[in-house]
Amino acid sequence: MAEADGRQVVVITGASAGVGRATAQAFARRGAAIGLLARGLDGLEGARRDVEQAGGKALVLPTDVADPGQVETAAAAVEEQFGPIDIWVNNAMVSVFSPVKEMTAEEFRRVTEVTYLGYVYGTLSALRRMLPRNQGTIVQVGSALAYRGIPLQAAYCASKHAIQGFTESLRCELIHDGSNVRVVMVQMPALNTPQFRWVKSRLPCKAQPVPPIFQPEVAADAIVWAANHDDGRREIYVGMSTVRAIIGDKLISEWLDYYLARTGYEAQQTDEPADPNRPHNLWEPVPGDHGARGVFDKRAHSESWQLWATTHRGLAALAGAGLAGLAGMALAGLLRLKRG
Repeated sequence: MAEADGRQVVVITGASAGVGRATAQAFARRGAAIGLLARGLDGLEGARRDVEQAGGKALVLPTDVADPGQVETAAAAVEEQFGPIDIWVNNAMVSVFSPVKEMTAEEFRRVTEVTYLGYVYGTLSALRRMLPRNQGTIVQVGSALAYRGIPLQAAYCASKHAIQGFTESLRCELIHDGSNVRVVMVQMPALNTPQFRWVKSRLPCKAQPVPPIFQPEVAADAIVWAANHDDGRREIYVGMSTVRAIIGDKLISEWLDYYLARTGYEAQQTDEPADPNRPHNLWEPVPGDHGARGVFDKRAHSESWQLWATTHRGLAALAGAGLAGLAGMALAGLLRLKRG
């Protein structure tokens, strides 16, 4: 039986670790009731403890988002337990670090099934519930790589590109239908998540996010803000590096091809040799509770001034106007002194 205590009801896919884990914590601090979807039970139980300690309510739902039946079953369970879903966050992903020429068809299919089709299946389950009520928000966790592909991550980049196109098509249809259901995409920078130690990789050295690196809590704050602020924006960019990548691809895409060909291999690897026999999570979850953060704490930023400006546009505009005014007054004063 559904609970009716006024809490916001949220579903998060990929909730066991990384951005999904940090997002669950952030919504929990607002008192939300959260359906936690992921494959790894250890991580899901850790996320449940986090949510409950932060003041929220949690429902653990072991789910492979590549299976639409499992996603639909999870959505039904959330509404049975907590009531109508207000916010659905599509976040689950897998990847493979590898040159295209060394990838297999099965690897491309698996990454696509999870990282792209998992979003499609989650969106469909959300729409089945939100459209009849004419309310609700779907948040697609994206990436700067939705616009700018980089070497060694072709399957992941392709999936993020696909999510971008899918979301734009859906948004047009919602506008056509006059629906109050909202879909927003949050484009992320490089993040300090555990994925770089469990992703399947053929790189000779350990994988790393391309600097600058941000903590997953920065991403979580952006997701929560986007879900709860309907100011007409289609997308939220997180981090100045994301802004530069997206705008740069529009203006100098051919130059970026050559630049990334020279720098993209080294930038995605540390100096530590990789263990070719370590476990990875492409087909099955890696056991254990891995938390929200990865191993790059010392190099990761806990704040983004760009995100602050994005989410405080009024204050940023006032500050800019104030600085312009001060600059104008200073210039006028200098001119008076010169004339004197």
